[in-house]
Amino acid sequence: MESPADERRKGRNESEDERADRMWGDLIQEVRVAQTGVQILFGFLLTVVFMPKFSQLEQTNQTIYIVTVLLGAAATGALIGPVSLHRMVSGRRVKPQAVRWASRLTFVGLVLLLATMTAALLLILRVATDDDGYVPWLVTAVVAWYLVCWFGVPMLTRRRHRAQ
Repeated sequence: MESPADERRKGRNESEDERADRMWGDLIQEVRVAQTGVQILFGFLLTVVFMPKFSQLEQTNQTIYIVTVLLGAAATGALIGPVSLHRMVSGRRVKPQAVRWASRLTFVGLVLLLATMTAALLLILRVATDDDGYVPWLVTAVVAWYLVCWFGVPMLTRRRHRAQ
């Protein structure tokens, strides 16, 4: 009888199609979380331009806003992409390839979401504080935290468990 450690080292006993099905389910659950966040942020960003105070923003802040909206649109596209991909290739026996492409789209979407949140935070803090010079430092600290949470911890976990 094999120990639990032996089982973990060996991996799951599943076919390529079973693995693709499992990975697809996992991926869709992950995308749902990111999609919700980016859609709420993007929806909010779309309303800002219609606020009376928008026309009073200095040109730099209006430019940051436009960049933020474009990043949000791109992130939304990348994070909704896996759903469209699945719908268009469903039943064509290409799920392993679809999972790889959907995973790539999701990763790109997360990077774009990071950029969107960074730009939105920069804009909000610039407007809220009249940018006293410390705003870039605050934004950098938050971005560093995002990088640790979203990429650092997963990569560290991946490396540690690959070595065992």
